[in-house]
Amino acid sequence: MEKLLENISRAGLAPPRILTLMITGGCNLRCRHCWPESDSFETARPVPVDTLGRLIKGFVQLGIEEVCLTGGEPLTHPDWFEILRFSATQAGLKHVRLQTNATLLTEVETGTLSSMDFEGLIIQVSLEGATAQTHDQVRGRGSFVRAFRGLKLLAEAGLARQTEVAFTETQHNFGELPRLFTLLDELGIGRLVSGTLVQAGRAARADGLSLPTPSQYRELLARYHDDAAFKETYNKIGNIAAIEWFKGRTTPSTRNCICIEMPYITAEGKLYPCIMLPLDKFAVLDVHHRPLEEALLEALPLWAQLPELNRRRSLELETCKECPGRLHCAGGCMGRAHAATGDPMTVEDRCALRRAVYSWEAP
Repeated sequence: MEKLLENISRAGLAPPRILTLMITGGCNLRCRHCWPESDSFETARPVPVDTLGRLIKGFVQLGIEEVCLTGGEPLTHPDWFEILRFSATQAGLKHVRLQTNATLLTEVETGTLSSMDFEGLIIQVSLEGATAQTHDQVRGRGSFVRAFRGLKLLAEAGLARQTEVAFTETQHNFGELPRLFTLLDELGIGRLVSGTLVQAGRAARADGLSLPTPSQYRELLARYHDDAAFKETYNKIGNIAAIEWFKGRTTPSTRNCICIEMPYITAEGKLYPCIMLPLDKFAVLDVHHRPLEEALLEALPLWAQLPELNRRRSLELETCKECPGRLHCAGGCMGRAHAATGDPMTVEDRCALRRAVYSWEAP
Protein backbone atom coordinates (compact mmCIF):
# COMPACT_ATOMS: atom_id res chain seq x y z
CA MET A 1 0.00 0.00 0.00
CA GLU A 2 2.99 2.33 0.40
CA LYS A 3 3.38 2.55 -3.37
CA LEU A 4 -0.30 3.34 -3.72
CA LEU A 5 -0.02 6.14 -1.15
CA GLU A 6 2.91 7.54 -3.11
CA ASN A 7 0.83 7.48 -6.30
CA ILE A 8 -2.03 9.27 -4.52
CA SER A 9 0.35 12.00 -3.39
CA ARG A 10 1.93 12.22 -6.84
CA ALA A 11 -1.54 12.77 -8.33
CA GLY A 12 -1.96 15.83 -6.09
CA LEU A 13 -4.56 14.14 -3.88
CA ALA A 14 -4.79 13.40 -0.17
CA PRO A 15 -5.20 9.82 1.08
CA PRO A 16 -8.64 8.58 2.19
CA ARG A 17 -9.78 9.48 5.71
CA ILE A 18 -13.42 8.39 5.85
CA LEU A 19 -15.00 5.57 3.85
CA THR A 20 -18.74 5.60 3.17
CA LEU A 21 -19.75 2.02 2.49
CA MET A 22 -23.17 0.86 1.36
CA ILE A 23 -23.73 -2.56 2.88
CA THR A 24 -27.07 -2.97 1.12
CA GLY A 25 -29.15 -1.10 -1.42
CA GLY A 26 -32.35 -2.28 0.27
CA CYS A 27 -34.54 -0.22 2.57
CA ASN A 28 -37.74 -0.69 4.55
CA LEU A 29 -38.91 2.84 3.67
CA ARG A 30 -39.39 4.68 0.41
CA CYS A 31 -38.37 8.24 1.20
CA ARG A 32 -39.30 10.96 -1.26
CA HIS A 33 -35.84 12.53 -1.19
CA CYS A 34 -33.72 9.38 -1.51
CA TRP A 35 -30.73 10.06 -3.74
CA PRO A 36 -29.52 6.47 -4.20
CA GLU A 37 -33.19 5.58 -4.85
CA SER A 38 -32.95 2.49 -2.69
CA ASP A 39 -34.83 -0.69 -3.57
CA SER A 40 -37.10 -2.70 -1.32
CA PHE A 41 -35.12 -4.73 1.20
CA GLU A 42 -37.20 -7.73 0.15
CA THR A 43 -35.60 -7.78 -3.30
CA ALA A 44 -32.21 -6.11 -2.78
CA ARG A 45 -29.14 -8.32 -2.41
CA PRO A 46 -27.01 -7.35 0.60
CA VAL A 47 -23.27 -7.15 0.07
CA PRO A 48 -21.49 -10.27 1.41
CA VAL A 49 -19.78 -9.89 4.77
CA ASP A 50 -16.39 -11.10 3.53
CA THR A 51 -16.44 -8.55 0.69
CA LEU A 52 -17.14 -5.71 3.10
CA GLY A 53 -14.48 -6.91 5.51
CA ARG A 54 -11.85 -7.03 2.75
CA LEU A 55 -12.67 -3.48 1.64
CA ILE A 56 -12.60 -2.12 5.17
CA LYS A 57 -9.25 -3.78 5.91
CA GLY A 58 -7.80 -2.47 2.66
CA PHE A 59 -8.81 1.11 3.41
CA VAL A 60 -7.53 0.82 6.99
CA GLN A 61 -4.11 -0.03 5.51
CA LEU A 62 -4.35 3.28 3.63
CA GLY A 63 -4.91 5.12 6.89
CA ILE A 64 -8.65 5.75 7.15
CA GLU A 65 -9.89 6.52 10.63
CA GLU A 66 -13.65 6.14 10.13
CA VAL A 67 -16.05 3.99 8.18
CA CYS A 68 -19.67 5.00 7.66
CA LEU A 69 -21.98 2.01 7.17
CA THR A 70 -24.95 3.09 5.12
CA GLY A 71 -27.60 1.89 2.70
CA GLY A 72 -30.47 1.69 1.91
CA GLU A 73 -31.16 0.85 5.50
CA PRO A 74 -28.20 -1.01 7.07
CA LEU A 75 -30.42 -2.78 9.59
CA THR A 76 -32.10 -4.68 6.74
CA HIS A 77 -28.78 -6.45 6.08
CA PRO A 78 -29.07 -9.83 7.85
CA ASP A 79 -25.50 -9.55 9.14
CA TRP A 80 -25.41 -5.84 9.94
CA PHE A 81 -24.18 -6.35 13.50
CA GLU A 82 -21.38 -8.68 12.46
CA ILE A 83 -20.17 -6.02 10.01
CA LEU A 84 -20.45 -3.29 12.65
CA ARG A 85 -18.67 -5.36 15.30
CA PHE A 86 -15.83 -6.20 12.91
CA SER A 87 -15.43 -2.53 12.00
CA ALA A 88 -15.43 -1.46 15.65
CA THR A 89 -13.33 -4.14 17.29
CA GLN A 90 -11.08 -5.75 14.69
CA ALA A 91 -10.37 -3.26 11.92
CA GLY A 92 -8.49 -0.75 14.07
CA LEU A 93 -10.74 2.22 13.31
CA LYS A 94 -11.18 5.21 15.60
CA HIS A 95 -14.79 5.76 14.61
CA VAL A 96 -17.57 3.68 13.10
CA ARG A 97 -20.76 5.43 12.02
CA LEU A 98 -24.02 3.54 11.55
CA GLN A 99 -26.56 5.48 9.50
CA THR A 100 -30.12 4.34 10.14
CA ASN A 101 -33.71 5.53 9.96
CA ALA A 102 -34.13 3.92 13.43
CA THR A 103 -37.54 2.47 12.61
CA LEU A 104 -36.30 -1.11 13.00
CA LEU A 105 -34.60 -0.59 16.35
CA THR A 106 -35.94 -2.62 19.28
CA GLU A 107 -34.59 -3.22 22.78
CA VAL A 108 -32.71 -6.20 21.36
CA GLU A 109 -30.76 -4.10 18.84
CA THR A 110 -30.06 -1.20 21.20
CA GLY A 111 -28.98 -3.59 23.94
CA THR A 112 -26.62 -5.30 21.51
CA LEU A 113 -25.19 -1.96 20.41
CA SER A 114 -24.69 -0.92 24.02
CA SER A 115 -22.88 -4.17 24.83
CA MET A 116 -20.15 -3.34 22.31
CA ASP A 117 -18.68 -0.75 24.70
CA PHE A 118 -16.92 1.05 21.83
CA GLU A 119 -16.51 4.77 22.44
CA GLY A 120 -15.93 5.44 18.75
CA LEU A 121 -19.42 4.25 17.77
CA ILE A 122 -21.67 6.94 16.27
CA ILE A 123 -25.30 6.08 15.54
CA GLN A 124 -26.68 8.56 13.04
CA VAL A 125 -30.48 8.66 12.98
CA SER A 126 -32.39 10.47 10.23
CA LEU A 127 -35.23 12.78 11.32
CA GLU A 128 -36.98 15.20 8.99
CA GLY A 129 -38.95 17.22 11.51
CA ALA A 130 -40.12 17.60 15.09
CA THR A 131 -43.61 16.26 14.34
CA ALA A 132 -45.09 13.23 12.64
CA GLN A 133 -46.92 15.39 10.11
CA THR A 134 -43.69 16.98 8.90
CA HIS A 135 -41.37 13.97 9.08
CA ASP A 136 -43.88 11.57 7.53
CA GLN A 137 -44.38 13.89 4.56
CA VAL A 138 -40.90 12.79 3.46
CA ARG A 139 -40.42 9.31 4.95
CA GLY A 140 -43.92 7.86 4.96
CA ARG A 141 -46.86 7.49 7.33
CA GLY A 142 -45.97 6.16 10.76
CA SER A 143 -42.22 6.54 10.30
CA PHE A 144 -41.82 9.38 12.81
CA VAL A 145 -43.38 7.43 15.67
CA ARG A 146 -41.13 4.45 14.97
CA ALA A 147 -38.00 6.56 14.51
CA PHE A 148 -38.57 8.52 17.70
CA ARG A 149 -39.21 5.29 19.57
CA GLY A 150 -35.83 4.10 18.27
CA LEU A 151 -34.19 7.28 19.57
CA LYS A 152 -35.72 6.75 22.99
CA LEU A 153 -34.51 3.16 23.07
CA LEU A 154 -30.99 4.31 22.22
CA ALA A 155 -31.15 6.82 25.06
CA GLU A 156 -32.44 4.18 27.49
CA ALA A 157 -29.57 1.89 26.47
CA GLY A 158 -27.06 4.58 27.46
CA LEU A 159 -26.22 5.55 23.88
CA ALA A 160 -27.71 9.05 23.76
CA ARG A 161 -24.37 10.88 23.70
CA GLN A 162 -23.17 8.61 20.88
CA THR A 163 -26.32 9.29 18.86
CA GLU A 164 -26.39 11.99 16.20
CA VAL A 165 -29.56 13.12 14.45
CA ALA A 166 -29.25 14.04 10.77
CA PHE A 167 -31.86 16.52 9.51
CA THR A 168 -32.48 17.23 5.83
CA GLU A 169 -33.35 20.90 5.44
CA THR A 170 -36.37 21.64 3.25
CA GLN A 171 -38.72 24.57 3.04
CA HIS A 172 -41.52 22.64 4.74
CA ASN A 173 -39.55 21.44 7.78
CA PHE A 174 -36.96 24.16 8.42
CA GLY A 175 -39.13 26.07 10.87
CA GLU A 176 -39.25 23.07 13.20
CA LEU A 177 -35.52 23.12 13.92
CA PRO A 178 -35.79 25.01 17.26
CA ARG A 179 -38.45 22.58 18.50
CA LEU A 180 -36.39 19.62 17.36
CA PHE A 181 -33.37 20.93 19.27
CA THR A 182 -35.48 21.01 22.44
CA LEU A 183 -36.81 17.48 21.95
CA LEU A 184 -33.38 16.02 21.35
CA ASP A 185 -31.72 17.90 24.19
CA GLU A 186 -34.35 16.54 26.57
CA LEU A 187 -33.38 13.02 25.45
CA GLY A 188 -29.69 13.77 25.91
CA ILE A 189 -28.90 13.23 22.22
CA GLY A 190 -25.30 14.17 21.49
CA ARG A 191 -25.59 16.00 18.17
CA LEU A 192 -28.00 17.47 15.64
CA VAL A 193 -26.54 18.15 12.21
CA SER A 194 -28.23 19.30 9.04
CA GLY A 195 -27.69 18.88 5.35
CA THR A 196 -29.67 20.81 2.77
CA LEU A 197 -31.91 18.84 0.43
CA VAL A 198 -30.10 17.60 -2.67
CA GLN A 199 -32.47 17.87 -5.62
CA ALA A 200 -31.39 14.63 -7.25
CA GLY A 201 -32.69 11.08 -7.22
CA ARG A 202 -36.31 10.92 -6.10
CA ALA A 203 -36.18 14.51 -4.84
CA ALA A 204 -35.81 15.73 -8.43
CA ARG A 205 -39.26 14.29 -9.16
CA ALA A 206 -41.01 14.93 -5.84
CA ASP A 207 -43.67 17.62 -5.69
CA GLY A 208 -43.58 19.85 -2.64
CA LEU A 209 -39.93 19.32 -1.76
CA SER A 210 -37.67 22.35 -2.12
CA LEU A 211 -34.74 24.04 -0.44
CA PRO A 212 -35.32 26.42 2.48
CA THR A 213 -35.70 30.07 1.58
CA PRO A 214 -33.19 32.85 2.34
CA SER A 215 -35.72 34.39 4.74
CA GLN A 216 -35.87 31.12 6.70
CA TYR A 217 -32.09 31.17 7.06
CA ARG A 218 -32.19 34.79 8.23
CA GLU A 219 -34.92 33.95 10.74
CA LEU A 220 -32.81 31.15 12.21
CA LEU A 221 -29.83 33.50 12.52
CA ALA A 222 -32.04 36.01 14.31
CA ARG A 223 -33.28 33.25 16.62
CA TYR A 224 -29.71 32.26 17.42
CA HIS A 225 -28.84 35.91 18.11
CA ASP A 226 -31.92 36.78 20.22
CA ASP A 227 -32.93 33.57 22.00
CA ALA A 228 -30.41 32.77 24.74
CA ALA A 229 -31.90 29.34 25.52
CA PHE A 230 -31.83 28.30 21.86
CA LYS A 231 -28.26 29.57 21.49
CA GLU A 232 -27.13 27.59 24.53
CA THR A 233 -28.71 24.37 23.26
CA TYR A 234 -27.36 24.92 19.76
CA ASN A 235 -23.82 25.53 21.01
CA LYS A 236 -24.04 22.28 22.97
CA ILE A 237 -25.32 19.92 20.28
CA GLY A 238 -25.84 21.77 16.99
CA ASN A 239 -24.22 22.01 13.59
CA ILE A 240 -26.54 23.78 11.14
CA ALA A 241 -25.22 25.26 7.90
CA ALA A 242 -26.82 28.71 8.29
CA ILE A 243 -25.25 29.29 11.70
CA GLU A 244 -21.89 27.72 10.92
CA TRP A 245 -21.56 29.71 7.69
CA PHE A 246 -22.30 32.89 9.62
CA LYS A 247 -19.68 32.08 12.25
CA GLY A 248 -17.05 31.40 9.58
CA ARG A 249 -18.07 33.98 6.97
CA THR A 250 -14.88 36.05 7.31
CA THR A 251 -12.57 33.02 7.34
CA PRO A 252 -11.04 32.15 3.97
CA SER A 253 -11.39 28.56 2.85
CA THR A 254 -8.02 26.88 3.38
CA ARG A 255 -8.87 23.61 1.69
CA ASN A 256 -9.54 22.58 -1.84
CA CYS A 257 -12.13 19.93 -2.67
CA ILE A 258 -11.77 17.00 -0.28
CA CYS A 259 -12.77 14.45 -2.91
CA ILE A 260 -10.93 11.12 -2.49
CA GLU A 261 -10.51 11.83 1.23
CA MET A 262 -14.07 10.58 1.61
CA PRO A 263 -14.54 7.77 -0.96
CA TYR A 264 -17.92 6.14 -1.45
CA ILE A 265 -18.69 2.55 -2.49
CA THR A 266 -22.19 1.58 -3.56
CA ALA A 267 -23.95 -1.72 -2.98
CA GLU A 268 -23.30 -2.51 -6.66
CA GLY A 269 -19.56 -2.20 -6.16
CA LYS A 270 -19.04 1.21 -7.79
CA LEU A 271 -16.30 3.34 -6.26
CA TYR A 272 -16.64 7.15 -6.37
CA PRO A 273 -14.37 9.93 -5.03
CA CYS A 274 -17.09 11.09 -2.63
CA ILE A 275 -20.77 10.66 -1.94
CA MET A 276 -21.57 14.00 -3.61
CA LEU A 277 -20.02 12.96 -6.94
CA PRO A 278 -21.62 9.64 -7.92
CA LEU A 279 -20.95 10.33 -11.61
CA ASP A 280 -20.17 7.65 -14.18
CA LYS A 281 -17.10 9.50 -15.47
CA PHE A 282 -15.53 9.25 -12.00
CA ALA A 283 -16.67 5.69 -11.25
CA VAL A 284 -14.50 2.60 -10.92
CA LEU A 285 -16.54 -0.56 -11.36
CA ASP A 286 -16.67 -3.94 -9.69
CA VAL A 287 -14.55 -3.16 -6.63
CA HIS A 288 -16.33 -5.98 -4.81
CA HIS A 289 -14.48 -8.52 -6.95
CA ARG A 290 -11.05 -7.03 -7.57
CA PRO A 291 -8.04 -5.94 -5.52
CA LEU A 292 -8.55 -2.55 -3.89
CA GLU A 293 -5.12 -1.32 -4.94
CA GLU A 294 -5.91 -2.10 -8.58
CA ALA A 295 -9.23 -0.24 -8.36
CA LEU A 296 -7.67 2.85 -6.80
CA LEU A 297 -4.85 2.96 -9.31
CA GLU A 298 -7.51 3.01 -12.02
CA ALA A 299 -9.32 5.79 -10.18
CA LEU A 300 -6.39 8.17 -9.72
CA PRO A 301 -6.23 9.53 -13.30
CA LEU A 302 -9.99 10.14 -13.16
CA TRP A 303 -9.92 11.88 -9.79
CA ALA A 304 -6.70 13.86 -10.22
CA GLN A 305 -8.61 16.54 -12.17
CA LEU A 306 -10.98 17.31 -9.27
CA PRO A 307 -8.81 19.65 -7.14
CA GLU A 308 -7.95 21.78 -10.15
CA LEU A 309 -11.59 21.88 -11.26
CA ASN A 310 -12.60 23.03 -7.80
CA ARG A 311 -9.84 25.66 -7.75
CA ARG A 312 -11.04 26.99 -11.10
CA ARG A 313 -14.58 27.28 -9.76
CA SER A 314 -13.43 29.50 -6.91
CA LEU A 315 -11.58 31.80 -9.34
CA GLU A 316 -13.74 31.81 -12.47
CA LEU A 317 -17.39 31.74 -11.42
CA GLU A 318 -18.66 35.22 -12.22
CA THR A 319 -21.46 35.05 -9.66
CA CYS A 320 -18.91 34.57 -6.89
CA LYS A 321 -16.62 37.49 -7.65
CA GLU A 322 -18.67 40.15 -5.84
CA CYS A 323 -20.10 37.90 -3.13
CA PRO A 324 -19.21 38.94 0.45
CA GLY A 325 -18.60 35.29 1.32
CA ARG A 326 -16.54 34.41 -1.73
CA LEU A 327 -13.40 33.46 0.18
CA HIS A 328 -15.31 31.34 2.70
CA CYS A 329 -17.56 29.60 0.19
CA ALA A 330 -15.05 29.33 -2.68
CA GLY A 331 -17.82 28.41 -5.09
CA GLY A 332 -19.48 25.88 -2.82
CA CYS A 333 -19.75 22.16 -3.47
CA MET A 334 -19.27 21.18 -7.11
CA GLY A 335 -21.08 17.91 -6.44
CA ARG A 336 -24.19 19.83 -5.46
CA ALA A 337 -23.74 22.10 -8.48
CA HIS A 338 -23.61 19.11 -10.80
CA ALA A 339 -26.58 17.41 -9.11
CA ALA A 340 -28.72 20.51 -9.59
CA THR A 341 -27.61 21.63 -13.06
CA GLY A 342 -25.55 18.87 -14.65
CA ASP A 343 -22.57 21.24 -14.81
CA PRO A 344 -19.88 21.41 -12.10
CA MET A 345 -18.77 24.82 -13.39
CA THR A 346 -21.88 26.53 -12.01
CA VAL A 347 -22.63 27.88 -8.55
CA GLU A 348 -24.16 25.38 -6.20
CA ASP A 349 -27.89 25.41 -5.55
CA ARG A 350 -27.47 26.95 -2.08
CA CYS A 351 -25.96 30.16 -3.48
CA ALA A 352 -28.92 32.37 -2.49
CA LEU A 353 -28.88 30.85 1.00
CA ARG A 354 -25.16 31.48 1.40
CA ARG A 355 -25.53 35.08 0.26
CA ALA A 356 -28.36 35.62 2.76
CA VAL A 357 -26.07 34.38 5.54
CA TYR A 358 -22.98 36.29 4.49
CA SER A 359 -24.88 39.56 4.24
CA TRP A 360 -26.94 39.16 7.42
CA GLU A 361 -26.34 41.64 10.22
CA ALA A 362 -27.75 41.45 13.74
CA PRO A 363 -30.42 44.14 14.37
